[in-house]
Amino acid sequence: MKKTSVTLAACAALLTFALSTTSMAQNQGSKQTPESTEIYEPVPPVVTPGTVSANTSGTTPPSDATVLFDGKNTDQWVAITGYDPASWEKTNAGPLKWPVTDGVLYSTKGFSARSKKEFNDFQLHIEFKTPEKVEGKGQGRGNSGIFLQGRYELQVLDNYENPTYVDGMVGSIYKQAIPLANPSRKPGEWQSYDIVYQAPRFNKAGLMTDYAYVTVLLNGVLVQNHAAIRGTTEYIGYPKVQAHGAGPILIQDHGNPVGFRNIWIRDL
Repeated sequence: MKKTSVTLAACAALLTFALSTTSMAQNQGSKQTPESTEIYEPVPPVVTPGTVSANTSGTTPPSDATVLFDGKNTDQWVAITGYDPASWEKTNAGPLKWPVTDGVLYSTKGFSARSKKEFNDFQLHIEFKTPEKVEGKGQGRGNSGIFLQGRYELQVLDNYENPTYVDGMVGSIYKQAIPLANPSRKPGEWQSYDIVYQAPRFNKAGLMTDYAYVTVLLNGVLVQNHAAIRGTTEYIGYPKVQAHGAGPILIQDHGNPVGFRNIWIRDL
């Protein structure tokens, strides 16, 4: 018994030595160099960035962006009533007639704005200002909304010293995701949204296989960090899942004259 134990121990030692020797040989044979982990293709496209001037011209578009509003006209938009995607064609009221004054597009009671072009994954920049003259409170003060793919609302609201329900304040995905902070500027001052959006995925049966996700900066401050959007942003009730493809950008009229400028988007 004792002799057998010694023999087994010797075999184990020899096996360990053989394995370590093989491992050392393999490591020496695949010695890494700095060049081993350097990648040269594909080369990212060159994009000329826009310029930034907080309260004058704002943030101009980069060279590869689609400009949805350049301060001159509303050619990229149509007017609609309501927010139900199923009724967009029926509620299409023709060219958008929101007034453009000094390079600013103002929402007008009665019609919302829907972009003619539709998008999937994108980066969206939009600047807004709520009325300098404060009227109303809560949801009745500087209210509008930006609907991603025409379905999922990112709230626009004057929340400078104006409390309301937190899943409906500025920076919220309406009734779904509370913002991480409230970096609101004073009424009448320009504010900016920078939005990175990943569209939801659906299978052939129309079932959602992955949520939409959104990251949002309000005035340069992170307010949504890869937040999941579980379905439509309903005023009453829970989110609804509706299979869809590309969708437009929709800017809501909520009865307040909110100003918009520098609206541009980049496909991702």
